Amino acid sequence: MSKIPFTGKSQQARQQQVVSTDPLAPAQAYNPEHPLMEDPDALAMRLVESEDFVRRNKNVLLGLLAVVVLAVVGGFGYYMWRNSQNEKGQAAMFQAVSYWEADSLQKALKGDGRNLGLERVASEYGGSDAGNLASFYAGVAALKDGKYKAAIDYLEDFSADDYLVQARAYSLIGDAHLELNQPKEAADYYNKAANYNANEYFSPAYLLKEGTAREAAKDYAGAITAYDKILTAYPAAAEANEAKQYKSRAEGLSVK
Repeated sequence: MSKIPFTGKSQQARQQQVVSTDPLAPAQAYNPEHPLMEDPDALAMRLVESEDFVRRNKNVLLGLLAVVVLAVVGGFGYYMWRNSQNEKGQAAMFQAVSYWEADSLQKALKGDGRNLGLERVASEYGGSDAGNLASFYAGVAALKDGKYKAAIDYLEDFSADDYLVQARAYSLIGDAHLELNQPKEAADYYNKAANYNANEYFSPAYLLKEGTAREAAKDYAGAITAYDKILTAYPAAAEANEAKQYKSRAEGLSVK
């Protein structure tokens, strides 16, 4: 005699039902030994449906698998390439940085005929950390050399997680704009420098520069706001005394 499979409709299942205290509520079948086990018939049906889904969508699934594999391989390849570019870039910029430190700005920027200058390193290794750092050095060198627009371009290409260096880059861009007689743009960058991971050591100096730049742009209300922030947020800063004097001056100019 063949065995009847255990399902929700079998005689065994019908015999194992919870008796509700509500006579109108339907009885609930359960398996007291394995209450979490699925009905084998339903499980078998699911497997059949899954196999049918895979069969019908085989090409799509293979395409998705190929995309995932290519993404993993491509990501690993890019990681290796970037590390290689970074090492080459660091080696290439070594002599240029030496010239930069010695204030030989033209050689630092353009190279010496045998070694690449910072401009070439920033261009050829732009996707690496070395190329990114070369942009910073090139921006500072261009600023010192009076090439203010070039300095802005290089420093805007630079980015860093280090809050000191990034804030310094913003401030240098402000300096370049100020040299180009663009005080409003300069003030905006000084503000970015002051508020990039704001701290009591460097933010007051950037705020003071922002205030003076806004005065130059005849934005006296903005200048007063910058000076006020020094006095309220950083009252113990060395710049606080100057901020008081400059604030009084800006207040006087604002009522004329």
